[in-house]
Amino acid sequence: MHHTLAPITAPIPVRASSTDDPVELLRFAIDAHGLGAAALATLVDIRGGAARALGAHMAVAADGRFCGYVSGGCVEAAVASEALLAMAQGRDRTVKFGDGSPFFDIVLPCGGGISVAIHVLKDVGALRHVLDRLERRQAAGLAYTPGQRALKPVEPLPRAQWLEQDFVTVYRPRTRVVLSGQTIEAQAVARLAEASGYDVIAMAPGGVRPVADIIDPFTAVVLLHHELDAEAAILEIALRSPGFYIGALGSTRTHRRRVERLRAMAFRRDDIARIKAPIGMFGPTRDATSLALSVLADVAAARLVAYA
Repeated sequence: MHHTLAPITAPIPVRASSTDDPVELLRFAIDAHGLGAAALATLVDIRGGAARALGAHMAVAADGRFCGYVSGGCVEAAVASEALLAMAQGRDRTVKFGDGSPFFDIVLPCGGGISVAIHVLKDVGALRHVLDRLERRQAAGLAYTPGQRALKPVEPLPRAQWLEQDFVTVYRPRTRVVLSGQTIEAQAVARLAEASGYDVIAMAPGGVRPVADIIDPFTAVVLLHHELDAEAAILEIALRSPGFYIGALGSTRTHRRRVERLRAMAFRRDDIARIKAPIGMFGPTRDATSLALSVLADVAAARLVAYA
């Protein structure tokens, strides 16, 4: 009696979530590695235009589940398939898509090309290191060495890039928004900031002292008061902090009065120039929702400039 072995079929890639939050991607990879095997795919080269920045990740589990993005969504299933093959063979690989790629049937809408390095995780210590630093709101770096198929923690660079034989990915803590003001505008900004995935801290009336400890280089301070006296204490703290954005509600005339006050308190011109006032990206607004959109667009743009 003859038995025929059934062909081994690779799992079908299926998106597990639509997140592109690096913390969630790395946790997914750690969990998948614990269940069997996992691969981390990283965008390491861009030719022409691209939908994602260098260092963007996908995490792929051995059962076919994946999350993250290295493009606008057009190559992710193909990357997951390549990652599954890499896991089956136990070997890392780098794959090109779009311009300069052997995959003629995969064309990037932007007309460019990308290269994606796929690393089959041997251990997850380096990933845990990144999560630990981000938990403490510190930037982190990971260096991938294709020749050694190795991933190791390194000091973060200003941006993701090749450094000789290593590709270094940079991770920064989630944007924090410290919000001061008991106004309808403050409520609208808080709702939108939370929906945007920001870490929102709304200050209680008169609650100033602990705020100095929570304004780090990845924090935006948003002051939405209708009176200069109400914002004065927290504004002084913000100006002495490393926060990347300080914005304050009020007209151009109100801001002139604010500047005069701060000069009288011996704040330097450079410090005062950090204040974005009138707050927001697109000029005067007449309703709370428009103001919230304007403020958070401004915060997002400032974060891109600060950490491009």
